[in-house]
Amino acid sequence: MPRWRRSTPRLAAGDTTGSLMTKTVYTTNCFDTFIQVAEDCPARIGEEPPDRAGSPTVAGLQYRMIAEAPYKYTSDDVVFATSASGRQLDARATKKERSLARDEFFSRGQACLRASGLGKRFGWGVHADAEGRVAIYAVDSKRYQALARDPDIKQVRAMRTKRA
Repeated sequence: MPRWRRSTPRLAAGDTTGSLMTKTVYTTNCFDTFIQVAEDCPARIGEEPPDRAGSPTVAGLQYRMIAEAPYKYTSDDVVFATSASGRQLDARATKKERSLARDEFFSRGQACLRASGLGKRFGWGVHADAEGRVAIYAVDSKRYQALARDPDIKQVRAMRTKRA
């Protein structure tokens, strides 16, 4: 089974016939992978992303979601919930409305957690387990160091902020 899946076709919402929808649905999920902080990350310890103008940033929303429930959500769950589309859905949205909004969101390729400010700016590594669920670890923690040395999981870096 591949550890990193870029585009995985899914069944259309409400489709019980098993036919694949014509539009490809992309995913940001990765499996058995550790995203280390970027080489040019200025943080030497894990820092909670600050609010900007009194509102949480995308990195702040991602931090809270993952830190409060490690290994509960997949990368797709986090990326969608912290996107503008995901935040526009209110608590009264039905399951079908959420599913349709999510399918529409992932009908175009989306930036994965390698592009998140967590690893680029704030010093957090992201670990995805065998089921694709994610947790974050501060760059200065023992668990981060252990994951970074683990040969059994795929090692990648968060994307650099500046060109090489």
